[in-house]
Amino acid sequence: MIRLDPATANPAPPPAVPAWALAAGGALHDADAAFQAGAALSALETLARGQPAWAGAWRQRLALKCAAASMRLAGRSEDKAALRDAWHLRSAGADPGPAGAIFGAWRQMALQPPVASAERLAKVVELLGLAWDDKALADLCAAIDDQVRAGRPAPFAAAAITAHIVAMRPDAELFAWWLADLVLAQSLRWPRPLPLLMTQAFGLPFRAAGGGKRIRPGEKSFERAVCVALGQAAAEACRLAAELSRRAEKLLAVAPKLRARGACDVIFLLLNEDAVAGSLTTKNLSRFAVRRLFERLQQLEAVRELSGRTSFRLFGL
Repeated sequence: MIRLDPATANPAPPPAVPAWALAAGGALHDADAAFQAGAALSALETLARGQPAWAGAWRQRLALKCAAASMRLAGRSEDKAALRDAWHLRSAGADPGPAGAIFGAWRQMALQPPVASAERLAKVVELLGLAWDDKALADLCAAIDDQVRAGRPAPFAAAAITAHIVAMRPDAELFAWWLADLVLAQSLRWPRPLPLLMTQAFGLPFRAAGGGKRIRPGEKSFERAVCVALGQAAAEACRLAAELSRRAEKLLAVAPKLRARGACDVIFLLLNEDAVAGSLTTKNLSRFAVRRLFERLQQLEAVRELSGRTSFRLFGL
């Protein structure tokens, strides 16, 4: 019999960003955009600080969305399905490849506190396929610290560090967007960053009036575009949280019906990962036992098969 903490099984419904905070960016004044970004981030605050049972899966799915959006800047074509395969179907410790490594950088962001050390940033730029010398990274850590200590509103601090990176290294825009979310979390004193802004980098918030060229970091109206983008990203994150909350509630409701020894380990992974390989083995479950467990969970409509395949399958909320 599986017993789970009822306090995490039935959390309060996730908040939503108010509709008035999602007005189109083209007609907004800077102050209006900043006010709307504040409202959106306020709605996201509870989720950023909370620890519902499904928080890990939510953060990792946000990381996947940002990784998929990153492929355009990286000059690659992998979509979310290909990124899942690269990461979750590799052998333990195996190289996930260039696209999988970028996914790994976003996964790292979702897991770790928003601390910017030269050692950590060196690992991130390596995952993103960039080269950066140690002194430049140390200087960058100081620039990040200055931005946060200046006490600027979080969206403007995120915009400033993004523009700073692109001005230094136009080829490092992907790294700039990664750092934008880290600085946002630092400014808001969130325990861990949320991967958000990269998903909007090629969207409407960063299009000039009339659907013109993309507004790049440091260009005119970039700060206003960041504010609008944060509203959109926060709304999408809240909607995803609401969806995963419902799915997790169903998974936790059927948990007592699962008799397999070690089923708790699989449920824990499902609540904390974007996807779990159907070929998983654990200390208490063989590959055959895991396959039967996932079949049972599918019969109970408590998990989804994410790959669309009949072999090398992936499961998640």
